[in-house]
Amino acid sequence: MTYEEMIELAKEASRNAYAPYSKFAVGACVLTENDKIYKGCNFENSSYGLAICAERNAVGSAILDGERKIKAVAIYSPNMDNCTPCGACRQVLSEFKSDSGLDVIVKMGDGIKVYSLDELLPETFKL
Repeated sequence: MTYEEMIELAKEASRNAYAPYSKFAVGACVLTENDKIYKGCNFENSSYGLAICAERNAVGSAILDGERKIKAVAIYSPNMDNCTPCGACRQVLSEFKSDSGLDVIVKMGDGIKVYSLDELLPETFKL
């Protein structure tokens, strides 16, 4: 699976987002070390603290299927380019990143941009 294909899957997932309050739809697609793909979208609640981001939704699906190592995540929002994960999602992704690292793929203009998770979260919290 190419990173461009992952962005397309994230784009598809963003169409199912439930964002009636912020109007900020997001889709995510994670790729595990076992080359399995899991999608997620954000969903909101009138009690904002109960909202779930697309990235954590996709990670949860992977965990449910027994996956524990993620090597890439693609994130798409029709609202903006360069839609990187929020701080909470960065921390959750760090918990499940592959031993070889984790790439974060975002839409940028007509193409994509790839960050390493370590670049976006250089000082990860660990117990």
